This record gives sequence, C-alpha cells and structure tokens, in this order.
Amino acid sequence: MSDSATDKSGPGTGEGTRAVRAGLPEPVKYEPTLPGPVFAAHYHLPGDPTGPYNYGRDENPTWTHLERAIGELEAPGQDGIETLVFASGMAAISSVVFSQLRSGDTVVLPSDGYQALPLLRTQLESYGIEVRTAPTGGDAQLDVLDGARLLWIETPSNPGLDVCDIRRLAEAAHARGALVAVDNTLATPLGQRPLELGADFSVASGTKQLTGHGDVLLGYVVGRDAEAMAAVRRWRKIVGAIPGPMEAWLAHRSVATLQLRVDRQNATALAVAEALRDWPEELGVRYPGLMSDPSYKIASQQMHRYGCVVSFSLPTRARADRFLDALRLVDDATSFGGVRSTAERRGRWGGDAVPEGFIRFSVGAEDPEDLVADVLRALDESAG
Repeated sequence: MSDSATDKSGPGTGEGTRAVRAGLPEPVKYEPTLPGPVFAAHYHLPGDPTGPYNYGRDENPTWTHLERAIGELEAPGQDGIETLVFASGMAAISSVVFSQLRSGDTVVLPSDGYQALPLLRTQLESYGIEVRTAPTGGDAQLDVLDGARLLWIETPSNPGLDVCDIRRLAEAAHARGALVAVDNTLATPLGQRPLELGADFSVASGTKQLTGHGDVLLGYVVGRDAEAMAAVRRWRKIVGAIPGPMEAWLAHRSVATLQLRVDRQNATALAVAEALRDWPEELGVRYPGLMSDPSYKIASQQMHRYGCVVSFSLPTRARADRFLDALRLVDDATSFGGVRSTAERRGRWGGDAVPEGFIRFSVGAEDPEDLVADVLRALDESAG
C-alpha cells in the first residue's frame, strides 16, 4: 500500500488535516467556521448578473464550500480542477455520460459494474450510441477501446471487487482519443485519486463512504478539462439534478471525519476478510487488501487504502438468508460505506451476475473484535 499519511502539496497537508479543513471559507470574526446551509431559490440581483450567485438551480454557497472540499481531497495541490455536486451518484454518472456522448459515438463500460449501468446502456443505445462492455479484471477493457469516445472505469468494481490499472487504461484510451472517467465511489478520495492516475473525470456517489452516515443522497464529478466540465455543468442545469442545501451541508460536515472513519473501517474490513478467509468452508472471499486476493498487486500500486467492502459467497440462497438473519451487529440493507455495518444477498436485486448466495458486506465502525465475532457466530449458526 502506498504511503497515505502525508503528501508533498504543502505544509500541514496530511490527509486528516485536509479532511477537517477542506472547503472552509476564510475566517470572519463572529461568523461560524462552517456556515450553515443557504436556503435560497433566488438572490438579490440588481443590474447585470455578474456575481457568482443568481438562481438556486445554478449555484449555491453551500455547494461551493462542499465542491471546494471534495476537490481538495480528490486532487490536492492541483490547479485547474473543477468539482460539481449532484443530487445522487447516478445523477453525477449520467451528467458525464450524456454531456460527452453524441449519436454515433462509442462508449466502453464495465460488464461487472454497478447494477444501474445496464439501464444506462439501454438509454444510450436508444440515442444511437454504441455500448461495448468488458470485465474490470485483467484490464480487459483495453481489448474494446478502438474508436471509443469515452471509457468508463469502475475500480474496485461493485460488487465483485476486481481492480484494473487506471494509469494503463487511461494512457491507452488517450492514445486512441478517448476520454476517461473513473467511478471512485468504493475507494473514496482517500483510497485513490483517479485524476493523478491520468483520468479526465473522477465520479462518485457521495451517498456512500464519503458522507458515511446513511442519511444523505449525493453525487459529484471532478475534472481537469474546462470544456468538458462546462458541458457537465450545462447538463446539470438542463436536468436540474442538484443537491439540496441541507444535504450539501451535511455532506461537508461529514467530510471532516472521513479519514477517521475510513481508517477504522478499512482496518476492520481487513480483519473481517482475514477471518472469512480462514473459515473452514471455501467462501471465495474478495478484498483488495488481502495479500492473497487477485487484485492485491495492482491495488497496492494505485490505492492508498483498500475500501470497506468485503464480498464472499455462501453455498445457497437459503444459507445466505440464514446468515443475514443471524447477524446481530449488521443491518440487512443495501448501499455501503456507513458507520453501521450492513450486508445483503446481492442477487436479490437481479442486476448483478453473482451467485445466489453472494454477500456484499459493508464494514462499519464497530469494534473489530465484536464485528468479527458476530460474523463468525452467524456463519456457524447458519450452517445447520
């Protein structure tokens, strides 16, 4: 794993320091350090509209603080980076895809990515856009890049946790004239920084570990190309896929504890993965931080942290359901990245090519010993 304690962008720029202070405005006497949410559909606007805020669908001061914070985490010390926040992760994904592609273009998607991508594919094809797919593992998307306008990467993939070489894929795509977007949801900006690895866009659902409390829907796009980001901004304006000010404020507040949560959850995820690996049954455990995992080598080269999600498979659907019922510290819920552990039998949604007994386990901030004990007890009880 690469060193993530500090970086070279300036003094006092360790990741914990950055997370705590990211996006804060300059201090003003008697004003709060993090201003409260601004609820405004319109602003005082005499004369020509030359200021930063004119209408609530276009800009909001609360978004501005959050966008600065996310940009500082995704691309610390880099100039010319723009960040835009959205109402959800899918709003962010859609904004990149539909703002950059036209009828007759080709896009390459992962065949093993987020389960909403097939819905996206159907919509793209209805607009006359060719969609090619290939698995994340083994950098298989390289084989279908020729002629593409956009390469969409999801690494680690959700829910299978395969990893691809972002830098290698980005260089190959750019050599062919394609843009590169990376879904950074599972890794978070503290896990990997796609723009530093050559991507044009880093896109994520802030609903997950970035905010980490299961109470905010949010998405974001970070990019370095002004023209491409202008198109993304225009798409946000057209469709109105904007976050509420309260959601943006809650997200910014939550970013301050990101390093604390990520470090605790990632360390516990490794402990859970090791316990599952050592269980007498073969569970097909996947976690990029396990040295025995197929993704470990490349993950260690490009990731600072390996994420909070562990996946494994139980022999049958019934066994998986019994396991989930037996857990006491883990909620049976979808999504991931929250401070309270969750798990689900992913096949219940029907959108992922996984076995019926496949479990996606999101590790929270509980004491590692308690969580591991709960998992092992539930495995034992569900075996009968």
